[in-house]
Amino acid sequence: MENEKTRLDHLTPKEIVEELDKYIVGQGKAKRSVAVALRNRIRRLKLEPEIREDIAPKNILMIGPTGVGKTEIARRLAKLAGSPFIKVEATKYTEVGYVGRDVESMIRDLMAAGYAMVKQEMQDSVKIDAQKRAEEVILDLLVPGSGGKKRKSKQIKPIVKPVSSFSFSPSDGSGPGIMSTAIQVGIPIIHNKKIGKSLNETTESFRPEDKDTAEQEAEREKFHATREKFREMLRNGELEDRTIEIDVNHEFTMPTFGMMGGGMEELESSLSGIANLFGNNNKKKVLPVKRAREIIINQESEKLIDADRVTEEARSRVQEMGIVFIDEIDKIAAKGESGGHDVSREGVQRDILPIVEGAVINTKYGQVDTSHILFIAAGAFNISKPSDLIPELQGRFPLRVELDSLHKEDFLRILTEPKNALTRQYKDLLGTENVEIEFTPEAIDKLAGIAAEVNLSLENIGARRLHTIMETLLENISFDAPDIAPTKVVITPEFVNERLKNISEDQDLGRYIL
Repeated sequence: MENEKTRLDHLTPKEIVEELDKYIVGQGKAKRSVAVALRNRIRRLKLEPEIREDIAPKNILMIGPTGVGKTEIARRLAKLAGSPFIKVEATKYTEVGYVGRDVESMIRDLMAAGYAMVKQEMQDSVKIDAQKRAEEVILDLLVPGSGGKKRKSKQIKPIVKPVSSFSFSPSDGSGPGIMSTAIQVGIPIIHNKKIGKSLNETTESFRPEDKDTAEQEAEREKFHATREKFREMLRNGELEDRTIEIDVNHEFTMPTFGMMGGGMEELESSLSGIANLFGNNNKKKVLPVKRAREIIINQESEKLIDADRVTEEARSRVQEMGIVFIDEIDKIAAKGESGGHDVSREGVQRDILPIVEGAVINTKYGQVDTSHILFIAAGAFNISKPSDLIPELQGRFPLRVELDSLHKEDFLRILTEPKNALTRQYKDLLGTENVEIEFTPEAIDKLAGIAAEVNLSLENIGARRLHTIMETLLENISFDAPDIAPTKVVITPEFVNERLKNISEDQDLGRYIL
């Protein structure tokens, strides 16, 4: 948690917005709102515990058409803050009593994401030690007997066996009789034929490892030299294709039945405990060294980290820094008179309400308090409106941000400014086939204009329209790339017109293609 605080302390609201600008075009109001919400979480962590508990996060409701950046803002915000994050759709939940997933599963999923995040961080911190240990394990498998381990003396197991039975009955006949069995507990006397004494008596005076001969010492040195030679070959990558047999641990897993609700957590935990009684479920696999190394490093990392500490840190991080993004919340808003499906929709809202307010949810990693988890809800609200949500839920999302529709200027910036701009993505993809793609500024301007025009004439799907346009534009080049490489293709306005003009003008055709 300290590392999290250190990283977030340096992020002012302006810097948060600047980081979001690298990936998301426009939507300044939404960026400012989430930046302030994140900064308030940093401020809260600096307060005294008694004051900190009284400050609840200001949840955000984003309103805007599809494809304008609602999900991307929340996802980039969580990645920037290093917070546990999960995106869920409100439509996949049903109220208690209906077949489907209960809303508490979103917190269980968030806790699972937080556990995986913390576990990965801790494994990375011990990666060097794990790699060293993995190297020794691989050498033990490649050169058996070269580890220089001393022979183990035979382990003597104690005796525990029944020897007689007895019964006892009260003299006054006041109760039933008692029957029991006497057992013998002790250490067996094992005689050593060579020296004529019991092994127990000679354990202190006779130790085989103290009688190593000169030949055994020379043999051990030879093994050591062989092991070091194999170590050098292993580090030089000369043994990557050599196969070795390793034990792979297969953890007990249950099929997921979402309709069973929260009871599945307890059932899974119980069945996992029963499965552990019957062994560790290890399976032997023969794998090349290159693949086996990854598995062994992972196994050694597991041994070096404390699972209880991972759980504790993950639960703390989820409770203090977790972010849940609830998309499509407008789809569970009841419109007008409730009836039919609207009953279930209102039921989902009622079930979400206590979680957003603050509740303790049981997960397989322990109980999680949702009081300080930040919830960001989003919806297009084309048919319904925010006031159609139940009043109690509206009150739990005090910050409302309306996102703007995208226009030609926005599409132009989306195609050129972000780090992950579509034009750069296609250049890199086709570059793997030795096909160089170059977009002229006029061609990019033409693509932005077509995207804006089609969004106006057909359904407005925001920036997602650019994906369909780019795929249609470069379909032939992508198909023929292996055959025409190496080559350079310049995308000009004429090329754009040839591929897209007829489709964009014919609305019936564009409805199916774009």
